[in-house]
Amino acid sequence: VQLQASGGGLVQAGGSLRLSCAASGSIFRFSVMGWYRQVLGKQRELVAAITTGGRTNYVDSVKGRFTISRDSAKGTVYLQMSSLKPEDTALYYCYVDADYRYWGQGTLVTVSS
Repeated sequence: VQLQASGGGLVQAGGSLRLSCAASGSIFRFSVMGWYRQVLGKQRELVAAITTGGRTNYVDSVKGRFTISRDSAKGTVYLQMSSLKPEDTALYYCYVDADYRYWGQGTLVTVSS
């Protein structure tokens, strides 16, 4: 399984970005798909996750601003980010759970004040 993340970039505070993560391989084995983020010098933080049944989970700091979704037929997970804040600046990693946890390469999100 390989994951390719995209959609990061530079945006002003209050703006929006949409991250995508496309998987290749045995996509129909995927259970949970989601996103973590990491700031240099800090631990990786779970941002959002979604199950095959569509149940979602968010870290408190992004609730009401971020929306996670997935297209299981395509093996793709999305993260729609709105009302972005400078503290959302981080490297965002997608992951999928199958027989193992697979990680994408990370996409950088920078929010300027």
